[in-house]
Amino acid sequence: MLTYDFTKGEGPLYQKLYKFIKDDISKGVLLPGEKLPSRRSLSDNLGISTVTVDNAYDQLAEEGYISAVPKKGYFVAENLTASFSVEKRSEFKAKSKKKKEEYDFDFSISRPAAESFPFSVWAKLTRENVAGRSEKLLEVSGSSGIYELREAIAGHLSSFRGLHASPDQIVVGAGTEYLYGLIIKLLGKNKKYCVEDPGYRKISQIYEAEGVKHAFGRMDESGLLVSELVRTKADIAHISPTHHFPTGITMPIGRRNEIMSWAYEKEGRYIVEDDYDSEFRLRGNPIPPMQSMDTMEKVIYINTFSKSLASTIRIGYMVLPEHLAERFYEKLAFYSCTVPTFDQYTLSDFIKKGYFEKHINRMRHQYTRKRESVLEIIKRELEGVEYRIIENDSGLHFILHLFTKHTDKDLENALKKRKIKISAVSDYCMQTPEKQLMGNFIIDYSNLDVSLLPHALNALKECL
Repeated sequence: MLTYDFTKGEGPLYQKLYKFIKDDISKGVLLPGEKLPSRRSLSDNLGISTVTVDNAYDQLAEEGYISAVPKKGYFVAENLTASFSVEKRSEFKAKSKKKKEEYDFDFSISRPAAESFPFSVWAKLTRENVAGRSEKLLEVSGSSGIYELREAIAGHLSSFRGLHASPDQIVVGAGTEYLYGLIIKLLGKNKKYCVEDPGYRKISQIYEAEGVKHAFGRMDESGLLVSELVRTKADIAHISPTHHFPTGITMPIGRRNEIMSWAYEKEGRYIVEDDYDSEFRLRGNPIPPMQSMDTMEKVIYINTFSKSLASTIRIGYMVLPEHLAERFYEKLAFYSCTVPTFDQYTLSDFIKKGYFEKHINRMRHQYTRKRESVLEIIKRELEGVEYRIIENDSGLHFILHLFTKHTDKDLENALKKRKIKISAVSDYCMQTPEKQLMGNFIIDYSNLDVSLLPHALNALKECL
């Protein structure tokens, strides 16, 4: 007679009994064709109800482990052997998965602070949408996103960036990484891409993962060199002209015109303009995007709400030239929009009802005050240290250049031992010699803890 200890395991009794019998079949304790105890005798032996046994037997029969023979009872299925795999919890741990380092302070953490997100407004708009748009929320949005959100984005770009585009030129997606993949499919895998060096490493990783040719283009104080586009025989220039990461360079109009002329010279050349944190120009007027000056449909404008709202919002968008927008709807309209409809409607209302504008204005004031506070603390705590600040009143980070004989890695490792993280511009070099950029460190103040900054700067000073 089968005997089991029901004090072991979790869940209802019938699930425990089901698992016990299933394990015995898997291990060969119960053999194919062997008769199982009747429901009554097993319930009496185990001190459980016949309903519990019924439920366990029914589940086993449903999965094919046992079979019922009329007037004879239940038998272990004949087509089973003891060699099939036993159900088990996976112990797999990826060897290549990087362990996340824990730090007490991070100079270069790049995400908005949690307290800056407008939770109450977002929750209010979400509730209003659930109450008033219940049917629309359950409709599948088009491949480029719901019209209401694309219309709201078009209005925002026209008012605040001087970029005039139709909602049908806008494609919404879950983050810029997804949109990069769409661009590759739209332009074709036979194109060669040139990315800035130093630059945001993930861009080149995406191109590599997508299997397209890409090269690294050197920069000077004005941004990507046109001679590098020629040298690498690139078809596509992927640039961040408003505020480059990590150098912080804002590309002047002269260089923008040079790159635009390069694109105009040959059919099939395009510019991917990544405008990732353009909302945060802290002084002066926003710099117009390159697409606003494009007369030959060569610029693909791309932006995200990760910097302006939250990195976990995962909503980005691109503005396609008209002929590429037409190609998108002809060739790629079968793709589903990767942003949940609930989030799209909420963000649409957030923009249209003026909350986004108020949020950006509030954050600009907040970041301006924080930047001034950070610069004042640096000035006070690094007294006696030879350094200079490299910035252009744009974006949420600046460069702290240290005049030191220490290598960037030496300083990074010395601070790491003190549970402090700092990143150098040279960390983002692909092929450019690191020596050319040595001593430049990234200070991202968007989520920097000002109260802990003096301690971190003193640690840096001691390492120097």
